Amino acid sequence: MLVPADNPPPSPRKELADLPDDPAFREFFKLQDGFEWNVALRLVNCLDRLLGKSNDGQNDLLILACLDLIQGILLLHPSSRSLFSRELYMNHLLDLLEPINCPAIQSATLLTLVVVLLDTPANTRTFEALDGLLTVTSLFKSRSTPRDVKAKLVEFLYFYLLPESPSIPSAGARDSVPAMLQRSPSKLAGAFGREMKGKGEPAAEVTRSPIEKQALVSRHLSSVEDLVEDLRDSAPFGGIFS
Repeated sequence: MLVPADNPPPSPRKELADLPDDPAFREFFKLQDGFEWNVALRLVNCLDRLLGKSNDGQNDLLILACLDLIQGILLLHPSSRSLFSRELYMNHLLDLLEPINCPAIQSATLLTLVVVLLDTPANTRTFEALDGLLTVTSLFKSRSTPRDVKAKLVEFLYFYLLPESPSIPSAGARDSVPAMLQRSPSKLAGAFGREMKGKGEPAAEVTRSPIEKQALVSRHLSSVEDLVEDLRDSAPFGGIFS
């Protein structure tokens, strides 16, 4: 069957390991290192505008779509996670966990937070400084929080209590990730790093141990020991918690 020239067949989906050999992706990846073409920056600004609009079903769908796109671009370009070391952008995510938002948005925000904090201790310190743990645990303890959202909150706390990795590994740091995706800190990350130092905020490489983070959670949640014990027994995430 002939395919019309104006309707070409879709390109086959590529695996992560294939992306470094894709010229289009290589160019896209390089463009993300600067402010002018950075997609994540446009998305967080879009989220900012959506948060300023009235709460209705259509706006909720747009917020969910924006969160999905943020998750995707941060996984494709890890250096863009440095945007969330800024209190403004981290606060956007914490605002979406407020009870006024629908459960779907709360669940999507928790997943976005996992991607934002992944391998980026500077973002975790910003999350803590903005009382993110208080926000998460308050939502967990609220009787009005749906069961499925509470399950996502437990999963988030499991993730939070895991050992931390240094921010944005340099090239060749991990054999399991294509070399192209193991870039040194980009111009974007460097700019935010300088901004943070100027404001006296935590340095990018400050990490906390699981025991230290357990102590922080225990300020807001008395059952944190049960979470830690369950984390050890169930051995999620490849059993890296010890």
